[in-house]
Amino acid sequence: MRTLALPIVVVLMLSGCGSAREFGSGVGAAATAPLDDLNLRREEIPTVLLQAEANPYDLRNLNQCSTIGAEISRLNDALGPDTDEPPPPDGSTLGERAGDAASKAALDAIRDTTTDFIPGRSWIRRLSGAEQHSRHVQSAIQAGRMRRAFLKGIGMQRNCAPPAAPRWFRPRR
Repeated sequence: MRTLALPIVVVLMLSGCGSAREFGSGVGAAATAPLDDLNLRREEIPTVLLQAEANPYDLRNLNQCSTIGAEISRLNDALGPDTDEPPPPDGSTLGERAGDAASKAALDAIRDTTTDFIPGRSWIRRLSGAEQHSRHVQSAIQAGRMRRAFLKGIGMQRNCAPPAAPRWFRPRR
């Protein structure tokens, strides 16, 4: 994979497309990935996910369909669209999607190269606290997904229209 990174980078830079700009902005994050391993840089956990982790079944102030929908929208902002929602059309062409895939592959190769030089990386992640933080991030994401599903179920029970219920649900009149 790493041997493919250089040709991909060259093609992206020469093409002058949007993928090349996105690639350029992502190189810094990929090159500084060891800072995550050393726990010198941390991924911020959105407040809505921390709240979901603390109490995923909390229904305080969620007594109307509009407030349930607003809470689900906050979770969508943090998590991305739910599985019952189709991804929004981005209007990209096949060539642009191919360029994006090449850009992602090159960034992954750079990230892998910068993190591979750390001897005993798994031990460093454990000792620095980076592994524990990574588990906390994943736990918060899982709690957010669980809360979103719970709230959509409550929305269905209360006969709410989407987004306070799954996209396919049609309220009874």
